[in-house]
Amino acid sequence: MDTAQRDLEHTLAYHGAPALAGIKPADLIAWGTPQTCTSPFFQEYCTQLALRGIQLRVMCTGRPRCLLLVYRPDQLERQLADGAVRALLLREGYPVDQGLEAMLTALGRRLSEGSFPHEVGLFLGYPPEDVEGFRLHQGRDYKLCGCWKVYSDVERARQCFRRYGLCR
Repeated sequence: MDTAQRDLEHTLAYHGAPALAGIKPADLIAWGTPQTCTSPFFQEYCTQLALRGIQLRVMCTGRPRCLLLVYRPDQLERQLADGAVRALLLREGYPVDQGLEAMLTALGRRLSEGSFPHEVGLFLGYPPEDVEGFRLHQGRDYKLCGCWKVYSDVERARQCFRRYGLCR
């Protein structure tokens, strides 16, 4: 196994652990270069994960590293079907009635545009109240900071952060 393969495995095992374990709908990780993200060994990882119901999707390659989304389609579809999540995504111009593929394509386009779209938290399973709180408070005045900035239910977030940490 070469260095790039070992690095992918370590990156997936740590940063993608909650999504791989099914306790989170998705994880966004930075890994590799545009060349490694199109390599045969990377494609083989995608194939092997797909056999287990997990997708590994290159979201953007315009940064020094590729941004990869590790997700379980069924869980992500349920997350994005939540009424509060749909409302926020619709307000941001996402094609909420066109299915998961269209939503992921729109997210990939926004990630490639340069500024980071904060609604990505909705895809990662963050509570919509916290995603909206971040937007309204411009990242300030949060109650707790962990995997995301918490503006609503601190205890629920603490439990979630703990589960993610134990999983990793």
